Amino acid sequence: MQNCRCLDSNIQDHFLIDPMDKDQYDILLSIVDSSKKRSFDDEALLVTTLKALSEAVSMIDITYHHALLNNIFTMPIWYLRSDTRDALLDLITRLAAVADQFLKECLQMLVNNFTPPGSLGAFIDQPKWLARKKEIYSQLHGSLRMISDTVPLAPRMLKDIIDKSMPKLFDNKAKMVSFVECMLGLDNDRMGDLIGALLLAKVMDLLTELDVHIGWEDVLQEEHNKGIFDMEIEDLDEDDDNLGKAHFGGNACAEKLDGLMIVVCEHLKSCAEHGRLSKEFDILKTIFRASVLRVHKSKFAQFIMFYACSLDPEICGLEFALFLTDIFTKKEEDPISRMSAVSYVGSYLSRARFISADTVVGVLKRLVDWCVDYCDFQNKIGMATKPINHQIFYSSCQTVMYILCFRLRSIMEYPNLKSQLFNLPFGYILTHPLEPLKVCLPPIVKEFLRQAKAARLFNASVRMAFEDALESDLSKAFGGINRLDIFFPFDPYLLKESDRYMRPNFEFWSMVKTTYGNYNSDDDELADLDAPEMNVGSLDDQVEIDFNSDDDLEYSMNKMSITPHRTFYHPAAMNSGTGLSMPAKIRPSVSPPS
Repeated sequence: MQNCRCLDSNIQDHFLIDPMDKDQYDILLSIVDSSKKRSFDDEALLVTTLKALSEAVSMIDITYHHALLNNIFTMPIWYLRSDTRDALLDLITRLAAVADQFLKECLQMLVNNFTPPGSLGAFIDQPKWLARKKEIYSQLHGSLRMISDTVPLAPRMLKDIIDKSMPKLFDNKAKMVSFVECMLGLDNDRMGDLIGALLLAKVMDLLTELDVHIGWEDVLQEEHNKGIFDMEIEDLDEDDDNLGKAHFGGNACAEKLDGLMIVVCEHLKSCAEHGRLSKEFDILKTIFRASVLRVHKSKFAQFIMFYACSLDPEICGLEFALFLTDIFTKKEEDPISRMSAVSYVGSYLSRARFISADTVVGVLKRLVDWCVDYCDFQNKIGMATKPINHQIFYSSCQTVMYILCFRLRSIMEYPNLKSQLFNLPFGYILTHPLEPLKVCLPPIVKEFLRQAKAARLFNASVRMAFEDALESDLSKAFGGINRLDIFFPFDPYLLKESDRYMRPNFEFWSMVKTTYGNYNSDDDELADLDAPEMNVGSLDDQVEIDFNSDDDLEYSMNKMSITPHRTFYHPAAMNSGTGLSMPAKIRPSVSPPS
């Protein structure tokens, strides 16, 4: 093409360029003007020009053709026809292969097109644009694969570019969702082997950042002072139009997080369908351990692990339970991580409907065995009397009781598992001079003892020893305003749109069959869990902790408490068959209306 032949003559000082060639170069710049609106004929000319430039990449000079390169690298592909996009992306892949010249700019141009131009944000979910979005993502992925295959340095440079281009907290939802959706698409083929771990880590960081910016004070609730075992269902005949306002008060972070959770869940579902989930899950475990486990302000991001486990209960589901238990039992782990891990495993085994009863019993045995060893060791060395010195022990005891509140009756349906469970030395632990029943949360203790009594888990002499535990001064002092061990990471999920991924596999308290009959605990008896002015803090807030100091340890443990001064529950999708009336004022949490 004549316009492209002018490239060669333009590689010289400006005053030496032939005026005719200069005119041809200006025409070329006009054809590839990234801000220009084009007619059908204009776009046909653009296709021809781009193809010609692809054959002349060796003549393009970064110094003399800066304006031309700027037009190419700033051209959004979203408004172009499919054949025009193909021609432009072919030019980009060829430019990227020019040694030591345009690789960074080419990769940046492709990453910039992960998100549509701002004017498209309002229309991107329309059927017409959804189809085009899928096609554009496929073309972008193909170009990045080709560049990575051609230029060995490309994957490493792409990591840095994606890292710097990640959406920020205050970017709009459309930009966040589009960028993450396109980015995770790179994890679905051989590119995932090169940069997959980074992609997932960046996404989890973004989810967690959004999550911790959703404060419990943003959740508006008409009823409070509900206990931990209160109903988690509401009267679904109520008007649902205002549910978003009722619970998140227009919190933009909740809406963004809701959309991103859908994208990540769809990605994991695709991995499961294509046999890649196990590899993806191994990466997720590492990320969870490093970035999520100790962040106690996180309320929803951890449900990515829950959903991944639900896709493969026999492998991933079991693996996660053992992974958490291993962290708890390892003395090499720091106390905060161990307490977090045991809280996670308790909440997970209680709520995950896909976890088998034998897995639950296996984990319970490990926890009980650890508690027995701890009690034996304290007997030998002489016990410190302050509860703060035995936080890990109390957390483990509370986890055991919490799991059994949810799973005791279902375990008893299997004679062999019931026999294993009833042979565990619960009496020795719970009547030990450390007095865990007087220190753990009274609502959990009360519900556990009620079910244990109905199941005859203890003999009569042991039951008598428990009678004074519930209202002890020690329990009240330990479980006051600054409760040290309130952390239930898989409490009911409160994001409306992404809830459909969690709900089918989530055990609401209203669904639990207790050992004392087909009804749940008395609300009045369980209403004292919530405490106003609860400490809500992340353990990653640059706090230096001396684990050999009682004062420092007590301060750090206090920061673990995240349960708000009001409890918030999501409705179950089905009637539980318990015959209980549903509370009319407790609404499901949803993302804010758009």
